[in-house]
Amino acid sequence: MLFSAVVHKEEDRYVAECPEICMASQGKTIEEALANPKEATELYLEEFPVEVNPSQL
Repeated sequence: MLFSAVVHKEEDRYVAECPEICMASQGKTIEEALANPKEATELYLEEFPVEVNPSQL
């Protein structure tokens, strides 16, 4: 399953947001900002699984 990541800079940090599940994270670098939501998204999906519509595959 693929999710989007929108990254923008706020002051001295980068913020990565996943709009599909309303998650956000931050880091000092773009790579760090992107790594954090990946782990958070995995944990979120363990608790709240997303149903996949076969027509979307």
